[in-house]
Amino acid sequence: MSVRNAAEARRAAELRSAARMLAAQPLLAAEDDPDAFGMIRRHEQQLDRWFTQRFGYRLQLSADTVRLYKTTTVADRRPLRTATAQPRPLSIREYTMLALLLAAISSGPAVVSLRDLLQDVRSAATDAEVAINGEAADRRALVTALRWLIAHGIAAELHDRVERYSTDAEADAVLAVRPDRAALLPLPALARADTAQELQERTERSTATRRWLRATLLEEPVLYRADLSDDEWSELRRRLGEESEVFEEMFGASLEARAEGVAVIDPDDELTDSRFPRTGTKGHAALLLLGRLTRAERTVMPEAEFTAEVAALASERRRYWSQLADNPETLAREILDLLEDHRLAEVSNGTFRLLPAAWRYQAAVYVADPDSEGGLRQEHLF
Repeated sequence: MSVRNAAEARRAAELRSAARMLAAQPLLAAEDDPDAFGMIRRHEQQLDRWFTQRFGYRLQLSADTVRLYKTTTVADRRPLRTATAQPRPLSIREYTMLALLLAAISSGPAVVSLRDLLQDVRSAATDAEVAINGEAADRRALVTALRWLIAHGIAAELHDRVERYSTDAEADAVLAVRPDRAALLPLPALARADTAQELQERTERSTATRRWLRATLLEEPVLYRADLSDDEWSELRRRLGEESEVFEEMFGASLEARAEGVAVIDPDDELTDSRFPRTGTKGHAALLLLGRLTRAERTVMPEAEFTAEVAALASERRRYWSQLADNPETLAREILDLLEDHRLAEVSNGTFRLLPAAWRYQAAVYVADPDSEGGLRQEHLF
């Protein structure tokens, strides 16, 4: 390979890595990953062209922060997740506390005590007509929101730790906050939408169908035929070749097209905040359940029957799932959330329904393995 070709190959690889990182992590602080930040800065112009022209996104860089505004489409099931060892979606109360914290720190100062910050949060809550109190549940929700801000470089603990406040209402700490980064978080459309429905209606679906389709492919696990109008489906099918080239060039991903819909397949499994298949008991249980239901062609059933299926599976796996087997309703809810997150199943009006993408995992074969997590080992997956 010539020197010129080698340089072009390195540049293409860097651009792809940078685009993948921005797609998966649209707010990046330089101190969290200096190498990645430097790579994005080196290719800022090309990345900005790509995301603006192809997706309708907007890239903004400052001296130490990068923000990719994904304004073209709003994903239905992509919640913020806690900054914990096992992330989970924020609860409604935690979202509320996060919004109040952002309002409280948006005008500074750069260093603030936890007690002063809490006073500003209460003031913001009064302005928003939101009732909060100092009870344990609200304190835990506020600490969860603070931990999220700290994990994303919007706040930092200078003295003592905010965690103490969850169990001690008199606890204090000193925080450095970044009002400039806090201002980067909200999407511009939030200022013009009073409800979630209005926010979704402000996507570019009606005015820029091509960019909306491409962005939806990137942000959603699967784009089903039933999600689209006849014209939108025809547009997508007509441009599949071009779309495949875009996703390959920018992300190293491929498109998998079927009569039922289209999905973006990432061989490195890095373009998502929620992976499937996944390790752990819930991941194994979901795969086993999909295998059962697809082989038996049981695609529709009452939700209570789905829970019974999970209970039967948990009973069979009690040796490995002792705690979860004792609470099959909780396990069923967690499995259902996982399947719905990846658009493998849905529940509507009390009825559980498998969606077409579930058949991608019909060929997964798992065998007992006491040495592996959850007691299962993956033998083959097409």
